[in-house]
Amino acid sequence: MVLAEVGVAEAPPFRLDNEQLAFRFTATLSDRSGTPVDRLPTPRRLDDWLAANDLSLGSAHATEADLNLARRLREAIHRTGTATTTDTTPDRADLDLINTLARDSRTFPELDKTRLRWRTRSRHPVRAALGLIAQDAIIALGGHQRGQVKACEHADCGGLYLDTSRGQNRRWCSMNTCGNRAKKAKFRHQSVAKTPI
Repeated sequence: MVLAEVGVAEAPPFRLDNEQLAFRFTATLSDRSGTPVDRLPTPRRLDDWLAANDLSLGSAHATEADLNLARRLREAIHRTGTATTTDTTPDRADLDLINTLARDSRTFPELDKTRLRWRTRSRHPVRAALGLIAQDAIIALGGHQRGQVKACEHADCGGLYLDTSRGQNRRWCSMNTCGNRAKKAKFRHQSVAKTPI
């Protein structure tokens, strides 16, 4: 897999349009089947993503080791989710990583005035935040909505999502992103087909 190289200043914006936290996290590597773009090129961008998702559990900043662990978790969730969509057996090492991070997070919800915030007793708040993502993945991939996990049908994407549509016929991880790209491609194809030679 060849990743598009980006610096911090040029790092593409995060895709935060997926309702499921774990799958939103896997979208930090986008266009998996085309030219993949890593939206977490640095530890600072991991901090930014955690903050954007209300998962900053302390004042500690992500390290290179945290970033490496985050990328490993991201890919473990994606591979396990893909196995779920194809009804195949997930890799044991991926399951072990997800389960270990979930178990070791030592996180708990706390009500702050009118809002839920996550807290941790862990000395490693970034790892604890990754544990919350792992917990969300376990619920999505092993809970009652397991049968609703799908992979985006856009040729370049491969992103995961929960199909909560009434008819269970949703095709894209996001109508605003992949759905629009598919519609534009279809329109271009139809326009070319109608153009006289």
